[in-house]
Amino acid sequence: MSSKVKVLYVEDEPFLAKIVKESLESRLYEVNLITDGLHVIPAFEQYQPDICILDVMLPNMDGFTLGEKIRKKQSDVPIIYLTAKNQTDDVLKGFAVGGNDYLKKPFSMEELIIRMQNLLQIMHGSSVKTNSEPSDKFPLGNYYFYPLRYELAYKEEITKLSHREAQVLQLLVEHKNLSVARKKILKEVWGDDTFFNSRNLDVYIKKLRDYLKKDENVKIITLKGIGYRFVVE
Repeated sequence: MSSKVKVLYVEDEPFLAKIVKESLESRLYEVNLITDGLHVIPAFEQYQPDICILDVMLPNMDGFTLGEKIRKKQSDVPIIYLTAKNQTDDVLKGFAVGGNDYLKKPFSMEELIIRMQNLLQIMHGSSVKTNSEPSDKFPLGNYYFYPLRYELAYKEEITKLSHREAQVLQLLVEHKNLSVARKKILKEVWGDDTFFNSRNLDVYIKKLRDYLKKDENVKIITLKGIGYRFVVE
């Protein structure tokens, strides 16, 4: 039996669904992706997830209706709604039909992960493994990277990272010793690969190299025409 946290993720936007699913799986979550509202309840009954992430706008059955049906079947499973809508009425409706939390698109993976972990700990205490260890602390040579705290530690020295700096570094670290395409970083961190965002990425890479320069064995290598590789020798 799997010890991973089981996530029922319902999203009909293919690109977003792929990013979120892969990001969660890279943090050791088990993800069952459903793209059509009609298939959610049968999947929920069979899969018995630890947490549900529901997009609100779905084909055939909206997320609020699904949340209400799920809540009738299981009163304590955490539910997070995802939506592009920003009206207060929608937020209130989400909570009224049993939602525990609410994220507006676009959102960061780190914010989603933190909210998932918080809900799992609140709802299940220590009975559910929250996968917090793999994403809470990364040893990088003489450094330690704490992505959820946006901190890079070198001995007693702590460098506070910006949200984007932490996102870029975590993506590189999670693919340590592997090539990471510029386009992948831009899509996951900024949402698109425009020229403006590409120049921003150059700035962030330069900053991260500066933060990591105290250990010559920790390197962000540029792969010309491809992207980057994070290496700890």
